[in-house]
Amino acid sequence: MKLYNLTLQRPGGITHVIHGNFSGPKQQEIIVSRGCVLEVLKPDPSTGKIHTLLTCNAFGTVRTLHPIRLTGSNRDYIVVGSDSGRILILEYNGQKNILEKASNVHQETFGKSGCRRIVPGQYLAIDPKGRAVLIGAIEKQKLVYILNRDSQARLTISSPLEAHKANTITFYTVGVDVGFENPVFACLEVDYEETDNDHTGQAAHDIKQSLTFYELDLGLNHVVRKYSEPLEKFANLLITVPGGTEGPSGVLVCSENYITFKNFGDQPDIRCPIPRRRNEIDDRERTMIIVATATHKTKNMFFFLVQTEQGDIFKITLTHDADMGMVTEIRLKYFDTVPVASAMCVLRTGFLFIASEFGNHYLYQITQLGDADDEPEFSSSERLEEEDTFFFVPRKLKNLILVDEMDSLSPITGCHIADLANEDTPQLYVTCGRGPRSTLRILRHGLEVTEMAVSELPGSPNAVWTVKKRADDPFDAYIVVSFINATLVLSIGETVEEVTDSGFLGTTPTLSCSQLGDDSLLQIYQEGIRHIRADKRVNEWRAPGKKMITRAAVNQRQVVIGLTGGELVYFEMDTTGQLNEYTERKEMPGDIICMALGSVPDGEQRSRFLAVGLSDSTVRIISLDPQDCLSRLSMQALPAPAESLCIVEMKTTEGGVVVDTTSGREQQVGPSTTAFLNIGLQNGVLLRSVLDSVTGDMSDTRTRYIGSKPVKLFRILMQGNEAVLAMSSRTWLSYTYQGRFHLTPLSYESLEHASGFASEQCPEGIVAIAGNTLRILTLEKLGAIFNQEIRKLKLTPRRFIIYPEMNWLYLIESDHLSYTEISKQQKREQIGKDMVDAADDEDKEATREVANAMLAEKIPEEAFGAAKAANGMWAAQLRVMDPISGETKFIYEFEQNESAVCLSLMRFDTRPADTFLLVGVARDLVLSPRSHLGGMIYCFLVLDNGERLHFIHRTVVDEVPTAIYPFLGRALIGVGSSLRIYEIGKKKLLKKCENKNIPNQIVTIQALGNRIFVTDVQESIHILRYKQMENQLVTFADDTCPRFTVACCLLDYSTVCLTDKFGNIAILRIPVDANDDIEIDPTGSKGLWDRGLLNGASNKCELLAHFHVGEMVTSVQRAMLISGGSESLVYTTLSGSIGVLIPFASNEDYDFFQHLEMHMRAEHQTLLGRDHLAFRSYYYPVKNVLDGDLCEQYNHLDIAKQKMIAEGLDRTASEVAKKLEDIRTRFAF
Repeated sequence: MKLYNLTLQRPGGITHVIHGNFSGPKQQEIIVSRGCVLEVLKPDPSTGKIHTLLTCNAFGTVRTLHPIRLTGSNRDYIVVGSDSGRILILEYNGQKNILEKASNVHQETFGKSGCRRIVPGQYLAIDPKGRAVLIGAIEKQKLVYILNRDSQARLTISSPLEAHKANTITFYTVGVDVGFENPVFACLEVDYEETDNDHTGQAAHDIKQSLTFYELDLGLNHVVRKYSEPLEKFANLLITVPGGTEGPSGVLVCSENYITFKNFGDQPDIRCPIPRRRNEIDDRERTMIIVATATHKTKNMFFFLVQTEQGDIFKITLTHDADMGMVTEIRLKYFDTVPVASAMCVLRTGFLFIASEFGNHYLYQITQLGDADDEPEFSSSERLEEEDTFFFVPRKLKNLILVDEMDSLSPITGCHIADLANEDTPQLYVTCGRGPRSTLRILRHGLEVTEMAVSELPGSPNAVWTVKKRADDPFDAYIVVSFINATLVLSIGETVEEVTDSGFLGTTPTLSCSQLGDDSLLQIYQEGIRHIRADKRVNEWRAPGKKMITRAAVNQRQVVIGLTGGELVYFEMDTTGQLNEYTERKEMPGDIICMALGSVPDGEQRSRFLAVGLSDSTVRIISLDPQDCLSRLSMQALPAPAESLCIVEMKTTEGGVVVDTTSGREQQVGPSTTAFLNIGLQNGVLLRSVLDSVTGDMSDTRTRYIGSKPVKLFRILMQGNEAVLAMSSRTWLSYTYQGRFHLTPLSYESLEHASGFASEQCPEGIVAIAGNTLRILTLEKLGAIFNQEIRKLKLTPRRFIIYPEMNWLYLIESDHLSYTEISKQQKREQIGKDMVDAADDEDKEATREVANAMLAEKIPEEAFGAAKAANGMWAAQLRVMDPISGETKFIYEFEQNESAVCLSLMRFDTRPADTFLLVGVARDLVLSPRSHLGGMIYCFLVLDNGERLHFIHRTVVDEVPTAIYPFLGRALIGVGSSLRIYEIGKKKLLKKCENKNIPNQIVTIQALGNRIFVTDVQESIHILRYKQMENQLVTFADDTCPRFTVACCLLDYSTVCLTDKFGNIAILRIPVDANDDIEIDPTGSKGLWDRGLLNGASNKCELLAHFHVGEMVTSVQRAMLISGGSESLVYTTLSGSIGVLIPFASNEDYDFFQHLEMHMRAEHQTLLGRDHLAFRSYYYPVKNVLDGDLCEQYNHLDIAKQKMIAEGLDRTASEVAKKLEDIRTRFAF
């Protein structure tokens, strides 16, 4: 079995965020790391939207990111700590839109590759003046590099200086701002030498964390451990305080419940408790930590925004006595509450970017700095008892306004692919998120369409155009709608209204209308051509004799019309703005069905080519050059008659993409555009050919079936570049994005005719007709593969299944450290009662009112997070949902501390008429160290077509039930490490058979025939056979490698696909000669030598294929993603990416892609300096899987390399690109 891996949806979760002037001065970009992917984002200050400028697959794990700016420079570099064992400094080239290694800086190797304990790469600290960088490991090693400039002002890097200390674990590192004195780095460390030598464990109990300062002596060129002091409490974060002329220097130490300011010298420690929410029902023993920070400094002030693990943001300012040179107090002020972030940053343009820990990411506008409002301010100078803290009341957003949201599926907990909405194309049903912000998302392949306006028209229109008054106008002036017997002209202003003085003829249907030359308009109708000058003078050209105009093609300076009988008439505009007919006319050998002209290139008089589609199923390219005007240049035969044609200039990766970094929009570049002829056929197929700009020859034709109706094509503008709308039974958009071609359907009802639209309110839209309505639409999320419908959930979704008869979803949701609704109410009532009891007699009434108001007020958990309970407390519920309408049909809440783990639908042989739902539940489960009070299996009877569930009984078991599967009319249940078969009884489930030979804990169960495939949490897969005569479950095959399995999918009777928690996918097969009819030896007298291989089963699975994805794969299944496509393996990952493994149909294809991958490994420089083969073989050697993501980088190489690789494969570069596109479109999108 040979497979090809493709990523469809890139990961959504963000692990690191940095911001700076990467492309040049005054340009602020955000760079985010998404595990193995680096992205450059640009917030547009005028609209508040985030544009993705560049997405780069790093083929390695990004562990940490930091911007660095050399003294006196005006742009930032990016320092990356990764798993490559090298230090990398990247720069973002805004002209070419690429991330590249900084010229002149060798990627310095300092250790082995991989995420190892003592190899640096986990922590980065930068000297704020850009003179040095410290890169540290979790344990022992730290290296310091000195950065400098050479004579050409290029970045140079020194050899590493060691700052190692054995037996030391590092928790965080940061550069201290000391102005231009010797660079100093602060680290949070723990020395465990005594702990290792102390057998009593007392040293481990008394261990203290220390704050250590390392100084880089630039004169002596070495690093010294300058100073270390123990901390009272364990800390998790350090924040650099601006120093030199800008502030007091030093660090803020964020520890449990406290923020402390520390500096060397005479500065005393200044400590301020982290405020907590008033009247919260959280567990009282729970400590509070800071999880994300952002610093903002201007010339005369600075402040810090810090976020607690509940999502509350506080603004911290320091009071600095300049005379004494000391900080006297820390002041905290409640700012706002947003979702918990993994990282956040404040931009100079007044935006706050929040990279959420789970779920979507947000961009907020900071409207005020929280100084003037009446919020209480907390100060370190207020005297509090030890362990006491300040209290505040959370409220809705006041200082922030949400301006944009970035979709993220992270973390995906489960996925099913099915066509529940009966749309021909299957949808992906994905559960993602955590806690109250969890969602069920329905993903459809397509671009999200925003409807700006819909208005009814008097009758059924058949065409629509938009027209500008002058060529240089930024916005359109008229919308022209053609009906069967009339033409309606609407003017575009604040509103859209009908006008009659436009000069257009309204009493006849229109074939085409457009803006011509600099300032005139053109209308073509059946009887003739109407040329309307700027001063409203009208020139008319009448069709000769009894002939009618049937087809027309127009651009800025040329007009071509087709008369009945296949006669072509050509007009061109002269310098005075007059339309002149070319002297000759051309007779075509058949009826003209469609025509197309390209746009006039910049600096030229005319477009050179006219494309004509004839009734004899051909397309001809006709020259419009004065030397050989109206002569035929080339011809292409088609499989069916053409319905419409469209010539567009599109940017391909060959010339490189130039990004206009001011607005974050891609701009067209002169030499790199290629002319494409798009041909829509009457049988629903879209062809795209490259049009040679010199000879007019058509080559490199790509085909794609897009719908059942004839394909109509319309040229529109998308992000300043030409794109094509193709309309069949669905509407598709063909466009380029980040240098790659995309052909994506619009997630919208089918349209009949369209045109580009530009107005002040909607600078880049589409005006279209559907039925008898006129619609104005915009497409904002270009480059997206899926559009999402979101259904909100209440707790973290664990698993879900589909009820096949009615297409309902049954979901189990459960959350650790959570209260059920009943517990929350009891807690609140208890707090209210305590408040009243503690009050004086005369204040009791007032206190009672306050307590009642508190009980009545419920803060939305989606915004403020759910209350956190003690360890081992769970809330869980079972939900029945209609995924299409989003309506919840039924909810069953489990009791406090019961957590739902698994579920399955059952039909028992003893009660064949009924359908049951079994749910496995754990009781009082503590995750670490693991303990529980057993489990239960709830049994529900499915009623009312699956809408309602009736609780029947529950069966108490001694371990946690982790997996349930229907098997031969009974239930197969994995209880801890035992596999059991249960039958339904009146009062509980009845155990019929058991196998206790699974080593640790069962994760999943699948069955086919008599074979049962069971995965273990550590020991890969065990394959059992059920012997009915003896009522025995016998293990007859297992695996030779330990795998920490997560998900499993059966491919056939002897082949299974497994995924593990380290990001690997493996396909295993039982050997052909394996005998599953084994006897169990009841006496145990069989010799040890006969017990099977490696003390396990007698057969071992063969490894067919293996691949390292780089993220934990949470679900895998066989599915067809496009109607009429072939089956592939679709997987989803924890960080929100979706990928497919495509089987190769022939060895020839496999050989081609294998050689392409080999060439790409040699030619493509990975961003992190990680060897591609080593990355894909992280834990086990990669086997029989080719990396499509690497192969697709072929299109981004420069032309010379593309040609060289293509010659090595005995192909042309365009044939290689076509093969890459074909394999993608045959199975996916």
